[in-house]
Amino acid sequence: MRGLRKNVFIRLLSGIVFSLLLTFLQPGAADFMTGLPAFPGEVSAADRREEKEVTLRVCNWEEYIDLGDWDEEETIDLDSGDVIGENSMLEDFEEWYYDTYGIRVHVEYSTFGTNEDLYNMITLGDTYDLVCPSEYMIMKLLTEDRLMPLTEEFFDSSDKNNYYINGVSPYIRSVFENNEIDGKPWSDYAAGYMWGITGIVYNPELVSEEAASSWKILSDPAYHRQITIKDNVRDSYFAAIGAIKSELLTDEQFVHAPDYQKRLEEEMNDTSEETIARVQDYLQDVKDNAYSFESDSGKADMVTGKVAANYQWSGDGVYTMDQADEDDFTLEFAVPRESTNIYFDGWVLMKDGIREDPAKQHAAEAFINFNSRADNVIRNMYYIGYTSVISGGDDRRIFEYANWCYGAEDGDKDVSDYDLGYFFAEDGEETKDYVITAPSDQVYRQLFAQYPSEEAIARSALMVCFDEEQNQAINQMWINVRCCNIHDIPAWVWMIAAVLIMASAILVWKKL
Repeated sequence: MRGLRKNVFIRLLSGIVFSLLLTFLQPGAADFMTGLPAFPGEVSAADRREEKEVTLRVCNWEEYIDLGDWDEEETIDLDSGDVIGENSMLEDFEEWYYDTYGIRVHVEYSTFGTNEDLYNMITLGDTYDLVCPSEYMIMKLLTEDRLMPLTEEFFDSSDKNNYYINGVSPYIRSVFENNEIDGKPWSDYAAGYMWGITGIVYNPELVSEEAASSWKILSDPAYHRQITIKDNVRDSYFAAIGAIKSELLTDEQFVHAPDYQKRLEEEMNDTSEETIARVQDYLQDVKDNAYSFESDSGKADMVTGKVAANYQWSGDGVYTMDQADEDDFTLEFAVPRESTNIYFDGWVLMKDGIREDPAKQHAAEAFINFNSRADNVIRNMYYIGYTSVISGGDDRRIFEYANWCYGAEDGDKDVSDYDLGYFFAEDGEETKDYVITAPSDQVYRQLFAQYPSEEAIARSALMVCFDEEQNQAINQMWINVRCCNIHDIPAWVWMIAAVLIMASAILVWKKL
């Protein structure tokens, strides 16, 4: 019986197979096959290409990503291969995302001029999925519960497409992991993009290094109408504190205190009534002394010689010095001895935009990773002049690029070794592999601005997130400075005001 049943079963099975073959040979059989579902949990590339296009709304600083259209002579010829920006980074990302994940993505790209501009834009109703504010604005958005955390998959170092976690500088990674707001580490919510410090770009023929190495230069009458200051409250407030507290901040006992870093950050973020009043007085003096308050024009003013010194972010400092070099006009960069602001611009995911949409979140995190790939990091750094938080991990092209930019030529005699181990080397790795032999004058110029020395970073402080009361107080101070300089009011106006106040008081007293 068992053998008979087996033969019958085989004949039956053969008949079914034969019928199916006849069916598949008929016209339209291919259409039938493509309509079959994939295995559970499996989505083929073809299926994914049928999915709806993802729209990713990105808001970034002005002129802060490579827009392509490089000339051939701009090609960066590294030992590891050439790098050139032919297309916009946005176009290249859309193509890469489709090739890698089989999904169409369209980037709607917007820009902003200051952190406060960005905050006003999103407060007034503009909706974005991915934005790139500075550290104190990231902290503010975190306290207001506006941010989505990055996914666990984003931190999976085994994924070869996760260029950020596999390439971020060990130094930057430790900063993001060791700083938090309301118990939330930065690293859970923000991926770094660019970083740097603030300082003074100056013309060494008109300004001494000693003078440029102090925030007090902003009000120095020796440079009347020859210096610019930033036209935003936080950067100007920071510089003013450095000036009014110069004696304390440079005191040997303060500098060598065991808790120096903690005390320095507290002092540079002091919002006591007394300090705010002193800052207002100081900035009103600066307003009388400065050529202008500016957000972007200071670079051109330096290159054209309109001003002798310019309060600048280090990335803009690199750009300014590069432009001056093209005109055989030498500029240098100094870091104030009192303190410098170490800043970070980082990518964060907005809750109102992502709305827990996994497709949007994946595209947003992929955008971060694409911009963290070594060749794209080099493109962005070359295009905008700022320093990426990415060191490259096992990929040495970013260090090669730094050496390509600043390394000495064969035959140069006046050279100095510049150690970048703190930024590039992993724990336990030899830092000697990350030393650039550069022309000695670069120690005070582009190389110094691009990758600040450890000594400069040692006196750096973060701008922390102020609460609503603190923001209200310094914003009012800023209005007082920018809209009405009490130092410009003539004495006779004060006398008339006093008489009117006294007359009003007498009338009220008589009425009562």
